[in-house]
Amino acid sequence: MRPIPVGAKGTDTLRVTPAHLANQFKDALLPKVFATPMMVTIMENAALNAVRDYLDPGESCVGTLVNVRHLAATPAGHLVTATAEVTKVDGRRIEFTVNARDEIEEIGNGTHERMVVDMDRIAKKLEGKRLEAKKRP
Repeated sequence: MRPIPVGAKGTDTLRVTPAHLANQFKDALLPKVFATPMMVTIMENAALNAVRDYLDPGESCVGTLVNVRHLAATPAGHLVTATAEVTKVDGRRIEFTVNARDEIEEIGNGTHERMVVDMDRIAKKLEGKRLEAKKRP
C-alpha cells in the first residue's frame, strides 16, 4: 500500500430502481423509498474509490465500521451520489466522512472505516474456516 493522503476523495452513483427500495429489499409494508442498506453500499463504494489507486496489486480494502444517518427519502428514478473523504490513516486502518445526495437534497451522512487487507491472506483464512466447518458434524 502506498501512503494514502488525508483528503483523498471518491464518489459512487446509483440510479434508484424498484429493486433498491425498502419495500422490495426488506419488507413489503415499508414505503417505496431508497433502502438504507443500499445507501450504505454506495457510501462504502465511494470510500473504496477514494483509496483504490493507493492499493498495491493483491490488496483490497474492506469495511469494518459504518455509522450513518439516513436523513431523507428518495423514490425510484432518482440519481443518488455518494462521496467519501479520507479523514485519518492509521497504518492499514482508514477513516472517512461519507455523505449521499439525491438531485434534491442530502439524504445521508456519517463516518465509515475500512481496513486494507491482503487478498491471498484472506483467501487462506477463509479456506481454513471452510475446512474446519467440514470437520464438524
